[in-house]
Amino acid sequence: MALQLGIIGLPNVGKSTLFNALTQAGVPAANYPFCTIDPNVGTVPVPDGRLEKIAAVTQPQTCTPAVIEFVDIAGLVKGASKGEGLGNQFLAHIRNVDAVIQVVRVFEDSNVAHSLGDPDPMQEAEIVETELILSDLQTLANRYQRTEKMLKTGERRYREELVRLEKVEAVLNEGRPIRQSDAAVPQDLPLLTSKPILYLANVGDEDIPDPSAATETLLEPLREWSSQRDAGFITLCAEIEAEIAELEGEDALEIQTDLGLDEPGLHKVIRAGKELLNLITFYTVKGPETRAWNIPAGTKAQQAAGVIHSDMERGFIRAEVIPWQTLLEKGSFVKAKEEGLLRSEGRDYVMQDGDVVLFRFNV
Repeated sequence: MALQLGIIGLPNVGKSTLFNALTQAGVPAANYPFCTIDPNVGTVPVPDGRLEKIAAVTQPQTCTPAVIEFVDIAGLVKGASKGEGLGNQFLAHIRNVDAVIQVVRVFEDSNVAHSLGDPDPMQEAEIVETELILSDLQTLANRYQRTEKMLKTGERRYREELVRLEKVEAVLNEGRPIRQSDAAVPQDLPLLTSKPILYLANVGDEDIPDPSAATETLLEPLREWSSQRDAGFITLCAEIEAEIAELEGEDALEIQTDLGLDEPGLHKVIRAGKELLNLITFYTVKGPETRAWNIPAGTKAQQAAGVIHSDMERGFIRAEVIPWQTLLEKGSFVKAKEEGLLRSEGRDYVMQDGDVVLFRFNV
């Protein structure tokens, strides 16, 4: 299953517009709260210049990029942790993703209602974080009750867990997300504020490529907030990106150039998402297909083989590995092997970003 990034935020901040731009899925993006009720899911290819260079050497029939899944989640409102709006549903959907992108509205548009009246990125960020913290405190309270009941068994692990829960609670009561702390959270306790987060400031087209002084005044506190909370931060105009995404080839490039953009802003989002999920990329060149695969940093060779197919993980023998730059320099696996540059690695080898791999396994 692909790792998922949830797109969250208040109503009418541009979540579905961003999702449409990323996936070209054509989901509704209307001017009213809760336009999105059930989450929309879209699979997005990761832009990868290395894959293109590797394919130029391997000359495959098919070249397949790695992908990330984006999930468009219903808009949150103040009081969501108590069930306001689509609160419980919203929070449950966040619980199911691996990391989140919070879209905050910085653009002015009298035709699109704003739940806060005027753009206020910091207030949006604070509302969402507060609701996530309150939800985590409720989750924690439920776990407390269960753990306290289990203390009657006399097992030491429940006393130890209670101490851990108290430390987690202290962090949340300070108004801090769990990802900012070193509190040891039980693995089966799904806390929303433990998830990595990226703040995406959705600006108007007049702020592309560079935000105005007035917009910067709104952005700077959010930029500092992001840094303080170990979160990512980027800016783009979702509406412009959606328009560019509908064009092809030279037309898209022309609009991009006219706006002073070096690349589509969506590429920034995808790269930031990959970094948020702490992913690296490896490549396979077996048969007619050259393909990129995303895996969490620190993944070992046997588990990486399992990303391709579970049979490959079960029957793993070894991985024949070469850095992508070396493959390009030598021009082929055969040449690299002749020069002793193709390494044979065992199941415990930790995969490196840019590895090109041929897995050997028993069926």
